[in-house]
Amino acid sequence: MGTALLAASLALTGCSGGDDGNGGDGKDGPVTLTYAVWDQNQKAAMQELATDFTRTHPEITIDVQLTPWEGYWTKLKAAATGGAAPDVFWMNGPNFQLYAANKVIAPNPEPADMSVYPKPLVDLYTYEGKNFGLPKDMDTVGVWYNKKLFDAKKVPYPKDGWTWADFQATAARLTDAKAGVYGTAASLSSFQEYQYDTIAQAGGFVITPDGKRSGYDDPKTIAGLKFWTDLIAGKQSPDLKTMTDTVPLQLFEAGKIAMYWGGSWNAAEFTGNGYTKGKVDVAPLPRGEKQATVIHGVANVVGAKTEHPQQAWEFVKYLGSKPAAEILGKKGPIPAYAGTQSDWVKAHPDMNLQVFLDAVDYAVPYPVSKNTAAWNEAELTHLTKAWSGQQPVEQAATELAATMNDLLAKE
Repeated sequence: MGTALLAASLALTGCSGGDDGNGGDGKDGPVTLTYAVWDQNQKAAMQELATDFTRTHPEITIDVQLTPWEGYWTKLKAAATGGAAPDVFWMNGPNFQLYAANKVIAPNPEPADMSVYPKPLVDLYTYEGKNFGLPKDMDTVGVWYNKKLFDAKKVPYPKDGWTWADFQATAARLTDAKAGVYGTAASLSSFQEYQYDTIAQAGGFVITPDGKRSGYDDPKTIAGLKFWTDLIAGKQSPDLKTMTDTVPLQLFEAGKIAMYWGGSWNAAEFTGNGYTKGKVDVAPLPRGEKQATVIHGVANVVGAKTEHPQQAWEFVKYLGSKPAAEILGKKGPIPAYAGTQSDWVKAHPDMNLQVFLDAVDYAVPYPVSKNTAAWNEAELTHLTKAWSGQQPVEQAATELAATMNDLLAKE
């Protein structure tokens, strides 16, 4: 996605998803809007929202189209370059600026009340001073822990206000080499759940606010990375090979990891899993120099070349409304609309899910630029050397910063 060729191809064509043959805004007849999503677990909820919208807009039918995450962006790129992209579709932070800069998605045609959404999410989907789409949901990160393993070692459950030192000491007490149990997992597979959080907690940064410079050579950023490599070196976490062969989520669900840094989206996973159901809970992330978690969320956006811009925007406004958020909160992830999250918390009464809502107060935006995918690849390339012990963290991070700065300069 991050290549200049892709950017050029996206700039060549826009979206076209209408199918009523009128070539206009659909006022002369009924309109069908295509709506692209990537999560099978949410498709039923999206269909319910689509049906509810059509109930009050009988001239507009919504065709919910599911493409699993693994193929979503490839299909969307091909659709955009071929002039057949959806009218409305899900957008994420890492890809947003690329699509906005190349005019594949449309800025909001009229002012909307953005104060009802978390500011970091509003900022995430703002480009050159313009808002694009409306936030649909949000997610923050916490420490999921296995109560059974804590109880077996007589280790107190994590409490609000705990620190990095508390976390490290707890991980050491829970590690049991003979049983093959580790205190935690220092994964390199999802930066939102790991590196970006501790970088922010250490007072460092991934990228400057203007998107021009990397922060990976900053000493505080390096300290945020060492938080994880120190856990591997101390054998409180599996090594990189083990976590590559079996992802930390599976290790946690198998009872081989006591504490798992994961998102609010894991609540449904752990409730539905036979081993973890009723046996896990969640605590806030530990505090470093400060308290922080990365916030992210999906936005619903309108294709810039849709044949039905008015109807597409009406649908996006509905999806970003309080009634839609209340439906989503009962069946999906945390809705982004303020004051509609209580049903999501109530859906999992055996877990302290309020942790994720409280985290919004100290959340920091997901780091992005116009070509996030390019330096995301560089992050894995360089930091793998530190996680595997091939290079000191300082060296890997400094080399990553140089590579990232080169990539940013080409944007």
